[in-house]
Amino acid sequence: MSLLQAFARFAELPPTNGSKTSFVAALNVQRRVITALMLRDALTRFGHENLGFFWLMGEPLLMTCGVMIMWTMAGMDHGHGVGLIPFVLTGYAMLTLWRHLVGHLVHAMTHNAGLMFHRNVRMLDVLAAHVILESLGGLAAFFIAYIPLYMWGSVPEIHDPLLLIGGWAILTWLGFGFGLFLAGVSEMSEALRRFVAPVMYVTLPLTGSFYMLNWLPEKAQKILIWSPLVHPFEIFRAGLFGPEVHAKFSIPYMVVVCTITTAAGLAMARAAQKHVQVS
Repeated sequence: MSLLQAFARFAELPPTNGSKTSFVAALNVQRRVITALMLRDALTRFGHENLGFFWLMGEPLLMTCGVMIMWTMAGMDHGHGVGLIPFVLTGYAMLTLWRHLVGHLVHAMTHNAGLMFHRNVRMLDVLAAHVILESLGGLAAFFIAYIPLYMWGSVPEIHDPLLLIGGWAILTWLGFGFGLFLAGVSEMSEALRRFVAPVMYVTLPLTGSFYMLNWLPEKAQKILIWSPLVHPFEIFRAGLFGPEVHAKFSIPYMVVVCTITTAAGLAMARAAQKHVQVS
């Protein structure tokens, strides 16, 4: 069955006899549509041949491992009692997730406008499928790098897996909301689209990729603690290192920020759909 045939099949809701059954059936169709969109996104980006789907994990994996190798060969050390390899692994895995989530969402509305011909496919489904695919692929890449390094003794045992996954999920949520907002802005103005790449570079120092808050001077901590990007990095590293590091983060603060960001992103994306040309 081709991907187009799969979409056509998913587009038909089965007949139902009650509101409860209808709701369950709708959820099932939603799940199947998003799954099909994820497969389509992966096939479009990586194709059927050669390594194919591996590049979903291979891209962030190669970048993270490449940076670890260069830093190790250069003898670089941050001098805070945390191994260089696990520090780089956590920082660049999260940074790659942030860059890929936002960067790919910016052009997703225009590139996937043709899918709006399918009755049960909405633009939000397309964007959500991309985010889920990117997040799962990046997390898989992290563990593919982590497991052999752990067996080699280069990284510590994960102290709190739930906290580690929670940090990844929070960054995914933040990237989804922020990416929606930038996607909407870029669709409404070609001039504003030019500023997306500079904005992403500006956010680099605001992430916790290259430091932990506790390592910085107190004045810098008081400023950077307001950066939503710092908290997921701190949570992620707290899940890996545990009490070895003094992580500073606030989950309630991130829930509020992510909720506001997602609401603004959804509103902007909805307004921008009027400017998307379906051809």
